[in-house]
Amino acid sequence: MRTRPLKVALLGCGVVGSEVARIMTTHADDLAARIGAPVELAGVAVRRPSRVREGIDPDLVTTDATALVKRGDIDVVVEVIGGIEPARTLITTAFEHGASVVSANKALLAQDGAALHAAAQQHGRDLYYEAAVAGAIPLIRPLRESLAGDKINRVMGIVNGTTNFILDKMDSTGAGYQEALDEATALGYAEADPTADVEGFDAAAKAAILAGIAFHTRVRLDDVYREGMTEVTAADFASAKEMGCTIKLLALCERAADGGSVTARVHPAMIPLTHPLASVRGAYNAVFVESDAAGQLMFYGPGAGGAPTASAVLGDLVAVCRNRLGGATGPGDSAYTQLPVSPMGDVVTRYHISLDVADKPGVLAQVATVFAEHGVSIDTVRQSGKDGEASLVVVTHRASDASLDGTVEALRSLDTVRGVASIMRVEGE
Repeated sequence: MRTRPLKVALLGCGVVGSEVARIMTTHADDLAARIGAPVELAGVAVRRPSRVREGIDPDLVTTDATALVKRGDIDVVVEVIGGIEPARTLITTAFEHGASVVSANKALLAQDGAALHAAAQQHGRDLYYEAAVAGAIPLIRPLRESLAGDKINRVMGIVNGTTNFILDKMDSTGAGYQEALDEATALGYAEADPTADVEGFDAAAKAAILAGIAFHTRVRLDDVYREGMTEVTAADFASAKEMGCTIKLLALCERAADGGSVTARVHPAMIPLTHPLASVRGAYNAVFVESDAAGQLMFYGPGAGGAPTASAVLGDLVAVCRNRLGGATGPGDSAYTQLPVSPMGDVVTRYHISLDVADKPGVLAQVATVFAEHGVSIDTVRQSGKDGEASLVVVTHRASDASLDGTVEALRSLDTVRGVASIMRVEGE
């Protein structure tokens, strides 16, 4: 075994960073045996140096992250500070000064992944980011390496633990959205400002990364259609149960049937209780992959938290250090297909539409006519009414999102339609 240690610079020492440092210390002998050389924490960049960090030598702590990554003796930089800047500049500076990078920064990779990969390649260094998508779940490496000889057609998953916890509570207890969110906040699953989670921004960044890797093309955050889950109601869950479904906030990445384009989207959807993703409870994540040769695969586990995310970071650290010792680099950016990302209007799926209508003869015929005029075929209809008011629930066959939008706009113009209470896509069938 090589005796000179590989030196690691840690950017950020919060929930994840502190766990990375702890595991590096407590598992030092095992890591050295697996890598073929010891690893040494050479510096920790933080914003508040006065804070006591158990198990970390205070002499390693610095507020000058730029100086740390510019040190010529750093082999690997671990970035767990998040956000766009200064993370982007620090990562590119690390490459320029000879270090490889392990990152958990989904937002940055979704926005500037291509540029970061290019910088890594230019300087002959690695960029690994298993922890950016689904916490402890091994997903990026299987997609990039284990399935590299296969053709992936679809990736569909629950990639945000906060939203899954909230929807699971609404499903299992009948709670409303706000009540379930309050419980998630009290238990520490939701941030004080949960916008990034509940409005789908977090999942959209992960969808961009997954689509780019799965389909070997460039997909940015702006390419991902995003719809949050704040409008999901207890009534939606009641309707889902009548259909033998539940509701999940899904990230869906698909290759078109003709192979000429891809789509990436995040939105709430009804899925059958028989689908494996329907049984994912609490704050857990799961990703369902469909490919030509391997068929259907599902990856499941904790998608967030200090220790689970640190596990993914350390897995990347071991791989990058092994590459460093061998004088090689691992798989880089693979965007050779250059497939266009189709707009949401081209997506074809089924829909569940709930309408508030006048309870009088002829309403159903009017509604059915509007669907027919827009080329949307009706599968089932359920109607209930009382005292002049009625609810009409329509489930369609597969149709394009653009056709459905046109249908809904026309429905809203009918005098007999008091309002469109809910529109939900139906997936996983």
